[in-house]
Amino acid sequence: MSSASSSSCCTPGHGDATTVTIAPAPPPPRSASALRVARQLVDLPGGRFLMGTDDPTGFPADGEGPVREAETAPFRIAPAAVTNAQFATFVKATGHVTEAERFGVSFVFAGLLPDQLASSSPTVAAVPWWRAVQGADWRRPAGPGSSFAPRQNHPVVHVSWNDAQAYCAWSGTRLPTEVEWEYAARGGLEQQRYPWGDELTPGGTQMCNIWQGEFPTHNTAAHRRFGTAPVTSYRPNGYGLYNVVGNVWEWCEDWFTPDASRVMRGGSYLCHDSYCNRYRVAARSSNTPDSSTGNIGFRVAA
Repeated sequence: MSSASSSSCCTPGHGDATTVTIAPAPPPPRSASALRVARQLVDLPGGRFLMGTDDPTGFPADGEGPVREAETAPFRIAPAAVTNAQFATFVKATGHVTEAERFGVSFVFAGLLPDQLASSSPTVAAVPWWRAVQGADWRRPAGPGSSFAPRQNHPVVHVSWNDAQAYCAWSGTRLPTEVEWEYAARGGLEQQRYPWGDELTPGGTQMCNIWQGEFPTHNTAAHRRFGTAPVTSYRPNGYGLYNVVGNVWEWCEDWFTPDASRVMRGGSYLCHDSYCNRYRVAARSSNTPDSSTGNIGFRVAA
């Protein structure tokens, strides 16, 4: 668990709550049955594309630009984020204990908590809509009394980069590189803001799971979502990938800053234009490899 704070407007880090250090768990052995995960991946041809953006309404300090030509070899990637059901299978097969479980705390958006738990859990000063909740983890995404059971096909959350690596080792996969992630997320479109084009809600159609209303006090839930949505919600992009923006942040393989934080892409259900329009394809963020929150998940590649 890191001692340095890594909080941003998007996700707090474990450094915001404690300075305890716990060594990452060793990768579990690969299982033959787990290779079913790899067989579900989408084959992409790779090639050259224009990566990044020079959009001044974005976050240049995040390293979104400049627009540059990037190239990737052919690769495979999951059409959707890893689900609670898939992660539960992994845990049952390996006995893996996530870092949130070992730390005993993870971060939950206050609006998803019962009033008493929200008021009794420490607030993160820089991002006061987050609470450091004792007992929050992938099994109990909103802390004690909650359960992942009704959300089997929702993305697993409260998983660190290290936890994602353990899942990949078991399933014979890996995390996508940042170049691969953006290539796949664009779905064959060049320099569009979103995986479907430049308009956020074409024809009034909701295309992704992001905050609706006034953040963080009022979510109109115009798309009937509050928190995570099933991983195959909304229309897939041109490559058949679901929810590459919105829903949950997705870990990538790359370092964001050397020896400090790892790249996350895609935004989450908490993103809103008023403070964090990082649901654009070129947007980036990061967190420390041991950090977990209720809006970070991952998809696998090979």
